[in-house]
Amino acid sequence: MASAAEQLAANLNFSAFAKAEELKKRIWFTLGALLVYRFGTYVPLPGINPEAFAQAFGQAQQGIVGLFNMFTGGAVERMAILALGIMPYISASIIIQLLTSVVPSLEQLKKEGEQGRKVINQYTRYGTVVLATFQAYGIAVGLESATNVVVDPGWFFRASAVVTLVGGTMFLMWLGEQITARGIGNGISLIIFAGIVAGLPSAIASTLELGRQGALATPIIIGIIALSIVVIALIVFMERAQRRLLIQYPKRNVGNKMFEGNTSFLPLKLNTAGVIPPIFASSLLLVPATLSGLGSTGDENSILTTVTALLGHGQPLYMLLYAALIVFFCFFYTAIVFNPSDTADNLKKHNGFIPGIRPGERTAQYIDHVLTRITCVGAIYIVLVCLLPEFLISATGVPFYFGGTSLLIVVSVTMDTVSQIQGHLLAHQYEGLVKKSKLRGKRR
Repeated sequence: MASAAEQLAANLNFSAFAKAEELKKRIWFTLGALLVYRFGTYVPLPGINPEAFAQAFGQAQQGIVGLFNMFTGGAVERMAILALGIMPYISASIIIQLLTSVVPSLEQLKKEGEQGRKVINQYTRYGTVVLATFQAYGIAVGLESATNVVVDPGWFFRASAVVTLVGGTMFLMWLGEQITARGIGNGISLIIFAGIVAGLPSAIASTLELGRQGALATPIIIGIIALSIVVIALIVFMERAQRRLLIQYPKRNVGNKMFEGNTSFLPLKLNTAGVIPPIFASSLLLVPATLSGLGSTGDENSILTTVTALLGHGQPLYMLLYAALIVFFCFFYTAIVFNPSDTADNLKKHNGFIPGIRPGERTAQYIDHVLTRITCVGAIYIVLVCLLPEFLISATGVPFYFGGTSLLIVVSVTMDTVSQIQGHLLAHQYEGLVKKSKLRGKRR
């Protein structure tokens, strides 16, 4: 078995990639889908005055709107048909997953396997339509409140804007599902990844331009580059970090032979939740901006306007809530994707046990104890990665793309996609070895 694995690893090269036709089709499909997404971020919303909107956006892009613009790949600054992005779908997923933990009927659906998941996914789609409609109407009202942005304000513009923006979000949701099923990687994560990466060149150019104009000192620019490298290295190290629990299997008799007990490991990732916590936290922090647009009356002293200002990017309240939401979603999402009781039951069914721990309930408690401790470390790591660069951004005015959240998403999604490509190559190589062995057997 070990020699077969070594042979697979040795043969995993570019020649293997050239022969993997299925993998190449998946990659081309993914690239084509992302190209379609990028094209949609340049199609403007009907009824908008581009010049007036560009001026209005230039005054607000340093706030939380700039963060929203980063996640949508620049669609907000162009007020494109995909300006809502994929965030309503993510928000709906948060709500459905929270309800799954407290509503018995949804919890039962979750346990029904594939059929139950399909029903839950359908509820998530319905929730996406509702949230997207709510946010799109808020954007339409906010656009009408700005000076000369909307060519012909009124209910017709609001209706057309809502239909267009909701349709764009539903299209992105469908496109993400297609990428997941027929392409490589997680479709939703790749859409966010593509939006962030698309803005990197302009962000780098604007940072260098600030340095040329003297607005940013050269040591600060060098420090930004060094900090980015350190953060990337930290992300790679922590995302690969695991806590391995030793699993032992007893000796067994097969006929007249006695076989020694095997040992294996149960790997627990330090960051089980991945990039979900910062994405979910960012999605929830965008809600006040939507409410502010929905309730816009032109009164700068309104409660919604005050709350939105306090939750602006780089503000102390924003930092505090962002950190708290990241920690919450680290534990919440880990509890959803990993169930210690189910793991303990599976080990007991296969006669596996952790040395020194009684099988069953005690094993589940031990796994939960270990998982809680490493999740604490993982949550602290994500908070540090996401917030430390934010302080630098608020102090120097560097574009959002150099923030910890964007780096975490880009690096994590890249690692996940590369690992999936390697998995497809290994499967292709293994199938090739099996076919060769069968042909040799027939010849003999």
